[in-house]
Amino acid sequence: MAHYLPPAIMTLFQPRPPIPFKEPVEKRKMYPYSGVAAFVKNLKEYNHPPPEKKETPNERRAKRKAVKKERHEKRVTSQSGRWNPNHPDNINMTKDGFKTLFVGRLSFEITESDLKQEFEYYGSVVKAHLVTDKDGKSRGYGFVEFEHSRDLKEAYKDADGRKVNKRRILVDVERGRTVKGWKPRRLGGGLGGTRKGGKEVNQRFSGREPPAYGERGGRGGGGGDRDRDRERDRDRGGRRDRDRDRDRDRDRDRDRDRDRDRRRRRGDDDRGGDRESRRRRRDDDEDDEGRSRRRRRRDDDDEDRDRRRRRS
Repeated sequence: MAHYLPPAIMTLFQPRPPIPFKEPVEKRKMYPYSGVAAFVKNLKEYNHPPPEKKETPNERRAKRKAVKKERHEKRVTSQSGRWNPNHPDNINMTKDGFKTLFVGRLSFEITESDLKQEFEYYGSVVKAHLVTDKDGKSRGYGFVEFEHSRDLKEAYKDADGRKVNKRRILVDVERGRTVKGWKPRRLGGGLGGTRKGGKEVNQRFSGREPPAYGERGGRGGGGGDRDRDRERDRDRGGRRDRDRDRDRDRDRDRDRDRDRDRRRRRGDDDRGGDRESRRRRRDDDEDDEGRSRRRRRRDDDDEDRDRRRRRS
């Protein structure tokens, strides 16, 4: 039968070639094993070189930090000698430093006209200047000069922590020309507390002072807008709940009156024995029950939608 199979199948049943013979591997002659006792005396006579000390990762990190600190101190020292807020070549300088406010943490999209328009609420503004870099981009702070000192005092008290262009700003008096020995933050001075270290030491609030809980500021006092919006939403939600309860009570009274009329008609029809009236009454009951069920379902959907909106 096997000779009837095709050649491709017959090759599967052919025997494998014989395994070639290879001579066994000759073993090397190994040295005889011995202990280390014979070499101990040589270790005593050996002249050991002194160990080479290498820097640890912590030491390398501290060295880089020291070099960076020294470079920074040299740069600060050289720039401190050239820093002069009263330099006559500063064309962007305001005229009176005692009527000038420092405005920090500004949005980078705000312009000088927007800044002037925001602070004209407190009084007449003589000049508004935004500090920019070499490319003309805003650095996030500027100066506003008022015409009268009373307007500056009002803005100093009320505008700190106010939200301008979706960012809460910091307002302070100009200290470069009014405080002796004052230096900006880039020269080792300043009063900012947002870059001291980690989250546990950095300032986490907007404005000069932390806002008290529930405190309501002026037009934009720090933290007052959030509390006022929260209370307004809470009042609006309570008013909406009261309106919903009132509508539900009104619907319940209407259903109760309809049931009373239905029972009264049912008693009259039972006494009269009118079959057509009973059928009509049964259809009306089914329609009223369907309407009541749909009304309750709609009220439940509205309540769930309001609850999700308040939660989000």
